[in-house]
Amino acid sequence: MSFDIVFMGSPDFALPALRALAEHFHVASVITQPDRPAGRGRQLTPPPVKILAQELELPVIQPKRLGEPEAMQQLRSWAPDLIVVAAFGQILRLELLDLPPHGCLNVHASLLPRWRGAAPIQAALLAGDEQTGITIMKMDPGVDTGPILSQRAGAIYPDDTTGSLAARLAQLGAELLVECLPAFLSGSLTPQPQDESQATYAPMLKKEDGQLDFHQPAEQLARLARAFNPWPGAYTLWQGQGLKIHRAQAVAAPAPGAGQTCIHAGLPAIATSQGLLVLDEVQPAGKKSMTGKIFLQGARKWGSE
Repeated sequence: MSFDIVFMGSPDFALPALRALAEHFHVASVITQPDRPAGRGRQLTPPPVKILAQELELPVIQPKRLGEPEAMQQLRSWAPDLIVVAAFGQILRLELLDLPPHGCLNVHASLLPRWRGAAPIQAALLAGDEQTGITIMKMDPGVDTGPILSQRAGAIYPDDTTGSLAARLAQLGAELLVECLPAFLSGSLTPQPQDESQATYAPMLKKEDGQLDFHQPAEQLARLARAFNPWPGAYTLWQGQGLKIHRAQAVAAPAPGAGQTCIHAGLPAIATSQGLLVLDEVQPAGKKSMTGKIFLQGARKWGSE
């Protein structure tokens, strides 16, 4: 029996799921976020899902809000049996959740109920978790509170950033989605409720969350640098300008006062409340990313303030 599926997603994380669905099922249409200004030129740029949908020759719409009458009218005309969501970026109202006979499924980048919310990958890295994973969940009106169809765990490596971990989880999510969908659509797979007592929350991040507080231990700041790479990015201020920190490591070494710059093993470092944060890769304001060693060649006053 054939099922009509509507896919909702926007960023790179959603691409493997859309591609896998299109290979194994009938994707009737795609909904993604509107084109937005991006880059230094602030040129209007389509979300990655729109580009892939066009390559796959799938109908695509980009409503500013799903609740818009035109968007809902279009959805009703498509009459989907199921909606699949992967990092779409908008809240689905009850009216939409109830529209497809089989409901709405979400590809969520954590082992729910741990790290519900908008930034589960960053939260797992910040917490120092050794593993995370993917959950295929049937959506309800709550924030990632719906019953679980299937889960699969994946390791977090010591050098993982949100970028590298998200890429692996996106592929894992696509594989798990197409594996569990036939059983769910046939009625042989029943979603199971989450254990509310184990729930944790990963709130939406803001740009200013990336500013490093050197009164925290170096280990925590090194995690933050990995968790916030590529966005919102870890940074500090040096000589009145922003200094982005793309990669850093914590070193248990005697340190001057928190926030003071120094040099450790030929690399720039900053003292914290506990140990040194050694900067492996940085990006000064208005310049390209560079190694800490190259940065020191032009930062003559580093460590002498």
